[in-house]
Amino acid sequence: MGAADHIEPIEKASIDEIRALQLVRLKDALSRAYERVPPYKRKFDSAGVHPDDLRRLDDIVKFPFTTKDDLRANYPFGMFAAPMQEIVRIHASSGTTGKPTVVGYTKKDIETWAGLMARSIRAAGGTSRDKIHVAYGYGLFTGGLGAHYGGEFMGAAVIPVGGGFTERQVQLIHDFKPDIIMATPSYMLAIADEFERQGLDAANSSLRVGIFGAEPWSEGMRIEIERQMRIDALDLYGLSEVIGPGVAQECIESKDGPTLWEDHFFPEIIDPQSGAPLAEGETGELVITTLTKEGMPAIRYRTRDLTALLPATARSMRRIDRVRGRSDDMLIIRGVNVFPSQIEAVLGKDERLSPHYVLELRRPERLDELDVVVELRAAFAGKLSGAEIDEAGRNAEHLIKSYVGVTAKARIVPPGTIERSQGKAKRVIDFRAKT
Repeated sequence: MGAADHIEPIEKASIDEIRALQLVRLKDALSRAYERVPPYKRKFDSAGVHPDDLRRLDDIVKFPFTTKDDLRANYPFGMFAAPMQEIVRIHASSGTTGKPTVVGYTKKDIETWAGLMARSIRAAGGTSRDKIHVAYGYGLFTGGLGAHYGGEFMGAAVIPVGGGFTERQVQLIHDFKPDIIMATPSYMLAIADEFERQGLDAANSSLRVGIFGAEPWSEGMRIEIERQMRIDALDLYGLSEVIGPGVAQECIESKDGPTLWEDHFFPEIIDPQSGAPLAEGETGELVITTLTKEGMPAIRYRTRDLTALLPATARSMRRIDRVRGRSDDMLIIRGVNVFPSQIEAVLGKDERLSPHYVLELRRPERLDELDVVVELRAAFAGKLSGAEIDEAGRNAEHLIKSYVGVTAKARIVPPGTIERSQGKAKRVIDFRAKT
């Protein structure tokens, strides 16, 4: 095993060492933002704070939050802290709900990002001897290139397939025999279905590890992926506005939630409504401050991801709980807060139902109505009577009411009915504006 395959010393450093490093880097990050990014200077001045006011780590609560609206208001390059001649890469979000959020990277940022992704792949059990099949999308989306650079940084052989062309994905996995696959979890299920369609046994593929991120996914989906593919399925966390994938990674020896790389990111958990800080272990919104980002530092960036900070296990750094959803993805159905991941977890309790589902929202009169459309598992197709399928639907409705607290109508549809995603799965179809 080469040097590139070993755990970095900082991953096993003492808590005191990690906190001391964070304090030094946090002071530098605040100064860089204040001195080089006019929107940050205006926000700090308006809040009556200065970088010199940070003397301890918990002083960070004195500083204002940054939101996606700040990035959009300063579109495209107004949040950059480096001149354009020092920017070597520009990524952006899809911009489906407004202007895209744009992120800039210096050469050092790219090296930092590649190193963090390499660390993440190692934590998932990857080595320099592995072949890595990258099925994340390339382009402005950070997933593909983040995984790609991380794999190359650690000396692995990267297969840059990208998203889509699912039939070809299966052919290349069969022919190239990769050890690791990196994709969204929902797309991994689509690839597993394609194995079956081609008459191949996915469980006998060369794959050993799957590193999945870019969307919330449940423990039930992990179990489903591991059952179909016979691999270890591990959670990767990141977001473009902070750096991309590689902010946190689940370790293969514990599989108990992603370890957040605290030498590069300072985490907080806040109440999504009030913004007040929450204690370790309490669920709330994750807020991240970048500690080493040059091109575009993020100060107290509100990720909208709902999770909790948990004690360290496999590494010295703290973990985050599995992201249950995003505060801006939350549905309010007749006064009940509902996350798609909650529905997904409930559906997984019935072996007759597959993990392929979509939520349809309607308002035929004054009240919202929720339809849960879920596929019958292929193993049961043609084996259940109409009455038995109806019973599966009633059971799904009962589970949703019991565990989520909302009344829904379940529709069981044949396998292959729901469109497969090549990237982030579209879980909600809102017809309310059209009715």
